[in-house]
Amino acid sequence: MNTWRMATIATLHCLTGCAIGEIVGMIISSALGWAAFASIVISVILAFVFGYSLTFWSLRHRAMTNKQKMKLAGASDTVSITSMEIVDNLFILAVPGAIHAGLRTGLFWWSLLVSLVVAFIVTVPVNKWLIARGKGHAVVHEHHEHHHHHEM
Repeated sequence: MNTWRMATIATLHCLTGCAIGEIVGMIISSALGWAAFASIVISVILAFVFGYSLTFWSLRHRAMTNKQKMKLAGASDTVSITSMEIVDNLFILAVPGAIHAGLRTGLFWWSLLVSLVVAFIVTVPVNKWLIARGKGHAVVHEHHEHHHHHEM
């Protein structure tokens, strides 16, 4: 299993959680008419919640306690989600009007999509670097390897 492929899968996994969290966050903040800062805060919080949840859920067949699974999710996803959220939010803040663009505007979805792609491109090498050092998603894969050889 090469580390680029592993990093890409890990990043996609993380991206899914981040994207769900951000979209949910944007919908909540738009619905409640919150300011830009509040919408970023809730989106980031939800990105972590969904990001961790996906990893946690992917560990559901493991013989581990929930506490161990939470620690593993934290170890594997924290840097990845953090890097993604920083890039993503900086990008949205950098695009004129993007943060204030409503959910019904093309600008909102376009900027979200591009920011996620940019975040993905930035985060894959971050994950690869972590995996190469036996950190990040490598901690999850150490546990995966015993059961999942047939899936690769």
